[in-house]
Amino acid sequence: MIAEASHIPNAAAATEDFEFLALSEARNYPRALVQEFRPVLRGSIIEIGAGIGQMTRLIRPLPEITRLLSIEPHAPFAARFREALPEAELIEGTIANAPAGEPWDAILSVNVLEHIQADEAELAAYRKLLAPQRGALCLFVPAGPEIYAPIDRDFGHFRRYTRPELKRKLEAAGFTMERLFYYNWVGYFAWWANFRVLKKREFEIAKVRAFDRLIFPVVHTLESSLFRPPLGQSLLAIARAS
Repeated sequence: MIAEASHIPNAAAATEDFEFLALSEARNYPRALVQEFRPVLRGSIIEIGAGIGQMTRLIRPLPEITRLLSIEPHAPFAARFREALPEAELIEGTIANAPAGEPWDAILSVNVLEHIQADEAELAAYRKLLAPQRGALCLFVPAGPEIYAPIDRDFGHFRRYTRPELKRKLEAAGFTMERLFYYNWVGYFAWWANFRVLKKREFEIAKVRAFDRLIFPVVHTLESSLFRPPLGQSLLAIARAS
């Protein structure tokens, strides 16, 4: 049985969408993610854990996408998604509710898998949908179990991943790796200092905005053009269903 994705933070959170309040200030970060995944975002796409539509707004205009089905399990977020994007195709549910027997070319999952306790079963469900087309899984998850902090629990995160762990789970589910690398090494140390050491329990909007506008563009340019770091705040994977 596939566990439901839970975007609902734990009781320590001030509001159920406190993760979105500050992260909505980010502009460059999500656009950079879309560009990383864009080579395989074509044809019929499933977006897992659409939330209130932050990534949906960015990928819907891509001309290579012929159909975009967004899935969100949390009813209040789904309602807000529909208000913001009334013409978008949305299912309130989980991957188990995705139409079977249709030709899916890719699945996009950004900061969702860590919310799902049975993550290996979830990956196997993705592979089952993608296998007929040999489709691609575009996956983005938090990295570094050593920097797992109280705020991770507040977000409802079951884990942060290592590169070998994620590779093993993807291959066990029937995927072949195309790309797998750590992402945002500066963010790794910022997370460790703010949330692991100082044990802060919320984002500071001004700092999120400053990082996104001033620091991240430089970090991303270095990582994408010069070197892939040996650690990072997140892991980015593109895996092919085999």
